[in-house]
Amino acid sequence: MVKLLIIADDFTGALDTGVQFAARGAATSVITDPAFDFAGADDGLQVLVMDAETRHLRPEQAYSVVRKAAEHALAAGVCCIYKKTDSALRGNIGAELTAVVDAAGTDRLPFIPAFPKMNRITRDGVHLIDGVPVAQSVFGQDPFDPVRHSRVSDVLREQSPLTVVQRHPGDPDSDFPGIQVFDAASEEDLQQIGRQLGPSGVRLCAGCAGFASVLANLLALSGPSPRVPDLPSPFFVVCGSVNPVTCRQLDYAEQAGVPRFRLLPEEKLLPEWLESGACAGKVEHWRKTAMQEGACILDSNDPPGGPDARAFAAGHGLDLQQVRVQISCTLGQLVRRLLDDGLEGTLMCTGGDTLMALMRAVGVTELTPVCELDTGVVLTYFAYQGKRHFIITKSGGFGKPDLLYTLAKLTKSGAMQKLDGFVCNEKPSERV
Repeated sequence: MVKLLIIADDFTGALDTGVQFAARGAATSVITDPAFDFAGADDGLQVLVMDAETRHLRPEQAYSVVRKAAEHALAAGVCCIYKKTDSALRGNIGAELTAVVDAAGTDRLPFIPAFPKMNRITRDGVHLIDGVPVAQSVFGQDPFDPVRHSRVSDVLREQSPLTVVQRHPGDPDSDFPGIQVFDAASEEDLQQIGRQLGPSGVRLCAGCAGFASVLANLLALSGPSPRVPDLPSPFFVVCGSVNPVTCRQLDYAEQAGVPRFRLLPEEKLLPEWLESGACAGKVEHWRKTAMQEGACILDSNDPPGGPDARAFAAGHGLDLQQVRVQISCTLGQLVRRLLDDGLEGTLMCTGGDTLMALMRAVGVTELTPVCELDTGVVLTYFAYQGKRHFIITKSGGFGKPDLLYTLAKLTKSGAMQKLDGFVCNEKPSERV
């Protein structure tokens, strides 16, 4: 029976939270169906992570989706709900936290937005990314979903009528109702908050992947430890992220010799290009390059000094939302064609929109997380046309500059054994 429902607003966020439980052996599944049948769930399933795909919806739409999902779960007897939020405060956080409160009929909700392992902390109510207030960081410059406030209470109050109560780790519990926003600057702070709330206090709470690891221990969700399999070459990266962190990782890998192909504006923005002979030729060239070189990058970012996608989009009457959706759909269709044409290897997707588009293109609604290869870098798999495909996912703003190159080398060696201090087992278990 499902003991914990995690409601995320995008796919990569769902995975980097769900893997905190899978890594402890808890039977965990990540799905994209908000109308999931809890009564028909596998008896052994402990943790269900639902990607509600609400990040880019209007606040009232996001509220409705999350409230219905939470009410459905509670009516089915799910005893714990965790509203997963973005660690950079993107999306409809105020509306979605309000939806959970209303669905449960409660008057308070603990909210722990910090992710100290990724240098994303909350100090005196202000959210910081690498020491910089989030609205002044790269996330404040996001062309699709910029974060406009650094104070968490300001973010919440834009979409929520609920009172916001500022809390520090170790503060005595207050009688004030509302969203209880906890400061946290370290893993010990997260642990202290967990001890303070206790198992009963986290049956309804919110936060990012940072607090999820504490939640897993508090709720005693565990089982046989999963083992990572030897991952097949080639390593094929599909990038739909415009985050500068990811762009630096792409540059590093390219400079180290990994072939990189950038989509031109007409290729990523005109649906008819996907039906052209030119597209078919490029897909075959990318597949052959990946097989020959052992790694390949397909990048949706504009090349330096090349044609500008924004100008092209404006000339074709496309707004930013249409550009975001079309690029994701194009990448999803291209990867499906690569798989249909025989690409067998290890995929990597950067950005939740890209991953969701791929899942829709191949008709898959469920992923199974295996483990973290590094903080925020998740190994998972899905089944398509009778074959199991391993895929590595990460959000756009995570990781060191050499991350993609390191993954390419490890995949090419045939055994993912170690990445930045994370040691994986050498042989797959029956669960994998």
